[in-house]
Amino acid sequence: MKPIITILFLTISISIFSQEYNLKKGYVAEGYDVVAYFSNKAVEGDKKFTTEFDDVKFKFSSKENLEIFKKNPKKYVPAYGGYCAYAVGVKSSKVSVDPETFEIRDKKLYLFYNSWGTNTLDLWKDEGADDLKKKADANWQKIKYN
Repeated sequence: MKPIITILFLTISISIFSQEYNLKKGYVAEGYDVVAYFSNKAVEGDKKFTTEFDDVKFKFSSKENLEIFKKNPKKYVPAYGGYCAYAVGVKSSKVSVDPETFEIRDKKLYLFYNSWGTNTLDLWKDEGADDLKKKADANWQKIKYN
């Protein structure tokens, strides 16, 4: 009975905590290399270079970037679990992203929706990124596990 309860608890815990992340395609940032963004490049990761952090998977374009991530993973984890920063700020909702639409602001990675003629990175900048970031920070605390 005890092993069943332990397995059940772990399964529920992983499910709850992983809701904090946008795991489209099974990886944070849809499998794009979160370290490469800090060189102003959106680069798809390679399955040869993967790791887990905070019970979710990350993919990298090189062994070097994988090792960089392992030294300080919190630095590279995208804000708002990789959901659209604009949507979190304006609508308090989790919206998928275009992993090639991003911004590094205050040493943090922000991802954005960009499809069907709507580029939320442009809206983020036009409507005041600093104010939207404050709203998104507050909203994220309310919705991150929903």
